[in-house]
Amino acid sequence: MIRSEILREIAPILRDQLVVCNIGIPSQELHAIDDQPTNFYMLGTMGLASSIGLGLALAQPKTVIVIDGDGSVLTNLGTLPTIGNNAPGNYILMIIDNGSYGSTGDQPTYTGKKTDLAGMARAAGCDNVVVVQDVDTGPALQKAIAGRRATVLVVKCDSGNAKMPVITMDPVIIRDRFMKAVAS
Repeated sequence: MIRSEILREIAPILRDQLVVCNIGIPSQELHAIDDQPTNFYMLGTMGLASSIGLGLALAQPKTVIVIDGDGSVLTNLGTLPTIGNNAPGNYILMIIDNGSYGSTGDQPTYTGKKTDLAGMARAAGCDNVVVVQDVDTGPALQKAIAGRRATVLVVKCDSGNAKMPVITMDPVIIRDRFMKAVAS
């Protein structure tokens, strides 16, 4: 499976959650598959979805699911110890690990070689780290939501992007409707 197939499969699970989605093509895919006011699409700031999601989880009680990529997490490794030491039970970091920088042309990341993001998350203090194959994402995500325990979910999948349209929604509208969803 590729990332867009995973997103299509878990879209019904995400629908009732606050979602912060990684920049570029992952946000385009989620937007095209199931646009929701509870989805915050990152249109810039590579590597910061996990940090923004953590701040959101700390600020309010609703479940926050961050959809991030291995490439983005690798650009901001400082987020893992911050998550490991501060993440509340309503925070789920789902790293879709396809071994590539999907939004910039599928250049390989080091997770396709020797780098182990799950091991790095554990070493950074994340207590609940789960590694799953793409086909097991839905049940693992449901279990993480039900568990109400800070979770890093590393989803191993194939590299590849689906052809999706660019998000034409104004960033201010994305922000405002998301803030309204958070407050409701």
